[in-house]
Amino acid sequence: MMYVNLFWAWGHPEVYILILPAFGVFSEVISTFTGKRLFGHHSMIYASGAISILGFMVWLHHFFTMGSGASVNAFFGLATMLISIPTGVKLFNWLFTIYQGRLRFTAPVMWTLGFMVTFSIGGMTGVLLAIPGADFVLHNSLFVIAHFHNVIIGGAVFGYIAGFAFWFPKAFGFTLNEKWGKAAFWFWISGFYVAFMPLYALGFMGMTRRLNTTDNPDWTPYLHVAFVGALLIAIGIACQLIQIFVSIRDREQNRDLTGDPWNGHTLEWSTSSPPPFYNFAEMPKANEIDPFYAAKRDGEAYKVPTKYSDIHMPNNTATGMVMGLLLTVFGFAMIWHIFWLAAVSLIGTIVYFVIHAARDDQGYMVPASEVARIEGEQHAILAQVRNGQTNSPVNKLEQA
Repeated sequence: MMYVNLFWAWGHPEVYILILPAFGVFSEVISTFTGKRLFGHHSMIYASGAISILGFMVWLHHFFTMGSGASVNAFFGLATMLISIPTGVKLFNWLFTIYQGRLRFTAPVMWTLGFMVTFSIGGMTGVLLAIPGADFVLHNSLFVIAHFHNVIIGGAVFGYIAGFAFWFPKAFGFTLNEKWGKAAFWFWISGFYVAFMPLYALGFMGMTRRLNTTDNPDWTPYLHVAFVGALLIAIGIACQLIQIFVSIRDREQNRDLTGDPWNGHTLEWSTSSPPPFYNFAEMPKANEIDPFYAAKRDGEAYKVPTKYSDIHMPNNTATGMVMGLLLTVFGFAMIWHIFWLAAVSLIGTIVYFVIHAARDDQGYMVPASEVARIEGEQHAILAQVRNGQTNSPVNKLEQA
């Protein structure tokens, strides 16, 4: 059991490593598309800190049946229940941000709303599994599988899909097709519930996980329903692939000319889409939580500086990628006890790092004239958009 303890002492914090960045995506999406500042910003930060700490104190709930004793099980059961409190704080922060806001039902918002419902169900089933007595009944059953997918798919996966749609125009310069994005969401969310809700029932009926076949006729109808749900999810994935294809095909129609297709709140939306290679022409000021929102409110956004300065830039390097590949080989070799390969890859990693650290690379300077030229082109495009000579995705969104 020592190996299981070591594995889950890492494995359960890793689950929160997956979900916490998605929480940040949801906060940004809800704040932007309601046109409001995030409700309870400081409590959201404290909740994230509490989750980060408690996430290291709950691993034993994965094996209550090990036989550690009532006292140990009670401690980890209570710790598991406690972690639902800061998570609930986050949910109420998002709900109160939506309250009295003008929520725009874009694809990122729909993924976020789907998360809020789905993750809540997964969280409640997690609190149930935190009770050692209930866990003795449900341990290693399909109930646990359904719970895990409720929080990871409904939480992390939905979050990263929302973030992909939200920041896609900033990275590539054009928005994703909303029609296909919403179709993907509806197939995903309906398929998810059809696929995983039967697994909760099967868990109560005694079906364990990791079965490659079954001859229990009572389970068969539920498994057939779950299979239909899996097909719906597959259609949702197909819709996402079609969305990417259609968006690339129609990219000129959906070009983000302003750099701010969603009327964003944070500083990345103050640059063009995609951003220039130097990111910001001058050091941005952030005196508030949502600095770009404040700048637009106060009429300070998009002001042309009186003078541009040279910008220092580092040279591109493949060091990170090469070292990452070598360490991947090292990890593979250690797992399979190929010690000569592990030694070669580790030595190669160290040598490559030393060579990179020892080189005299001062980077290069971007002349102020070049910065002024690039920024001037973007300001000219912004002037055309403001004068109505060209359309922008945010205008199309408001018209829809």
